[in-house]
Amino acid sequence: MPRPALIVRSSSAALVISVLFVSSGSVCLPTVKRSGPELTSIRVPVGFKIEVFAEGVSNARAMCWGDRGTLFVGSRDLGMVHALEDTDGDGHPDVQHIIAKGLQMPVGVAFRNGDLYVRSVDRIVKLPSIEDHLTDPPEPIVVTDRFPSKEHHGWKFIAFGPDGKLYVPVGAPCNNCLSEDSIFASITRIDPDGSGLEVVAHGVRNTVGFDWQPGTNDLWFTDNGRDWLGDDSPDCELNRGVPGGHYGYPFCHAGSVSDPEFGDQRACDEFIPPAALLGPHVAPLGMRFYTGTAFPEKYRGAIFIAEHGSWNRSTPIGYRVVVAFPNADGTTTTEVFADGWLDGARTTGRPVDVLVAPDGSLLVSDDAADRIYRISYSGH
Repeated sequence: MPRPALIVRSSSAALVISVLFVSSGSVCLPTVKRSGPELTSIRVPVGFKIEVFAEGVSNARAMCWGDRGTLFVGSRDLGMVHALEDTDGDGHPDVQHIIAKGLQMPVGVAFRNGDLYVRSVDRIVKLPSIEDHLTDPPEPIVVTDRFPSKEHHGWKFIAFGPDGKLYVPVGAPCNNCLSEDSIFASITRIDPDGSGLEVVAHGVRNTVGFDWQPGTNDLWFTDNGRDWLGDDSPDCELNRGVPGGHYGYPFCHAGSVSDPEFGDQRACDEFIPPAALLGPHVAPLGMRFYTGTAFPEKYRGAIFIAEHGSWNRSTPIGYRVVVAFPNADGTTTTEVFADGWLDGARTTGRPVDVLVAPDGSLLVSDDAADRIYRISYSGH
């Protein structure tokens, strides 16, 4: 039996179908065929399977779980935040709530003590006790508005760290520049009430995904390399955090590529090198350590990374999920985990974020196909 699709549309081009349930911005709809990859074209390792977890989740970007199993999903272009509920307990969400509208690129979502925190470019807002109010969401409360208002690299992932602080990256306001304001090209953190703003990492051009390694609490993050140095340079990065560390931008890229404009000011050996090079212009976004037990032992403690894919390379690359393995000797190796969203020059989807589900499966959001996929392991 086909799973119900979750679709909310506000444009005049919306599909017209019979609504089964509507209440204060909550919609449950029958299955509707949408554009997107046929799942048989997506390749995963032997023993794994990929399926559609939810569709019609418009512009699905970053994801986080609520305490009661609600899946919260941010968006970039539509200014809305989704909340997906599985009300019948079949393992697939069947009701979608739009819990916020009119925000500025609300990509990042983070849940803490019943409240949902949302990044809206220059500010962090909070929806208090949100799982009690999915059908009648409260007006967002501004936690802080101290972040820059520039939209270039202004849409960001956010997450609470093991120290209880909210980590908020601030991207470079350009492709490649040296800003006088040191908050740009950084990762910051704040207290849950918005106070205590501090920079914890410098020289980070555009990170849209990070997580903390279980057992060490070390911060790891992806970073998108600069453009217009050619098809094959520089690589995008996976980095391991060092408190107060500088990762090179805009002086040095990918650990060894001296910038043609700023590289004469500081040498590459002054900066923390990447833990792994991911490829040029692959656009690594969301990343998570695998904390479940449903996958084979090989993947436990590994890092899953969503590559959104290149946008200006003559031959597109990326558009896949890769997995990185931090090794005991300090090296990190990578391999492809799921691909097939790129077929030659044709793309059928763009992975954005990854999230471990309570059952140990892996969710992958796709803002091009308006879908969320689930990858699970059956062993056969």
